[in-house]
Amino acid sequence: MEREDRVRRSDLLNRIAGLKEAFLAAKKLSPTKLAARIRNIGYHCQKCGECCRGEDNSVVVFPDEIRQLIVATGQEWLEVVVPPKEGEWDKDGCFHTLEWRLKKEGESCRFYQNGRCSVYLDRPMLCRTYPFYLDNCELMCSECRGLDGKMESDEADKMAEQLIMRHLVEIQEAIALLERYRDFERGEARKGGGCIVHDSEGEHWIAPEKLMR
Repeated sequence: MEREDRVRRSDLLNRIAGLKEAFLAAKKLSPTKLAARIRNIGYHCQKCGECCRGEDNSVVVFPDEIRQLIVATGQEWLEVVVPPKEGEWDKDGCFHTLEWRLKKEGESCRFYQNGRCSVYLDRPMLCRTYPFYLDNCELMCSECRGLDGKMESDEADKMAEQLIMRHLVEIQEAIALLERYRDFERGEARKGGGCIVHDSEGEHWIAPEKLMR
């Protein structure tokens, strides 16, 4: 057991070190060069709402973004976000998972109402930069009918700045999560067990009755 703990600790430290290197690399990204690549691909939102709907639609949000939505909507934490369904159980039957996802109603984001985003001005970074994202500082695109659309220079410049900011925040959040993460003894699911969400601020305990509600 002690050897396994040392291996896990070593792996954790290596992952943190790798993320710190990735953060330094991301800080060197050129917004001008990135904007040129974005404009070359092209994008113009079709207002179809497909990115706000669908069984596989999942929007990761960080604590500061959640609080911004809480202020904007007047809703409570678990009215805005939910824990992901992927995770593991501990020896006490509690479910452990990582970070948060925007809450959905059916297959749609709960903030997608009457064909539009009801929190557009306060929407998360992932939504602001869709369909683009950075993976190891490389520009990537999700499927979107708006790709190849005409894009003005100022739009591409703004998208590039937001993408770099999002990439930096994502790396910082991952580092903080790993630094605060406390491992646990694995077990089996048990009736009445709660949920523990690990994020950049540490552990958030959700009681069983709140999960049911």
